Amino acid sequence: MNKLARILKHRWLDISDTVRAVPDDMAERLARRVAASEARHSGEVRLCVEASLPLSYLWRIDAATPLSAVVRERALTWFGRLRIWDTEHNNGVLIYLLLAEHAIEFVADRSLSRRVPDAEWQTIADRLGAQLRQGHFEDGLTRALEEVSALLVAHFPADSGAVRANELSDNVVRR
Repeated sequence: MNKLARILKHRWLDISDTVRAVPDDMAERLARRVAASEARHSGEVRLCVEASLPLSYLWRIDAATPLSAVVRERALTWFGRLRIWDTEHNNGVLIYLLLAEHAIEFVADRSLSRRVPDAEWQTIADRLGAQLRQGHFEDGLTRALEEVSALLVAHFPADSGAVRANELSDNVVRR
């Protein structure tokens, strides 16, 4: 895809497209699922659905900097902006969707990323992508959340009887 066509595609999509993909009622159900997930482990999970990349990111895409690297960079920006890196146990996870490119990124903080190989994250992303391509946003995101939760429970189970502070919002970020 040439640069101009990509820029036009990204300028065309906006928050209304994100809200169509993840309407308010779905976002509320997903937030409740995140909260239920976090009751089972010490990690923090955030979902971020973005319609398009800012122009400053689009200009960087070229032969030397492929789209995948730019999408990863954007996911890392959201990871920092949402302060997922700043959790007590360094075991937060961002599930990032970029609608304009049908791109999916999982960003895991250092404690979890040391324990879960990249191939496992890619497998979860592939399953999520298959669901999204069929238009099954809620089912796909729910399953991905369940898979991420299983990883967090396996590596960072909740302490029984301990009161756990919710360090980050459970709400879905839609931009």
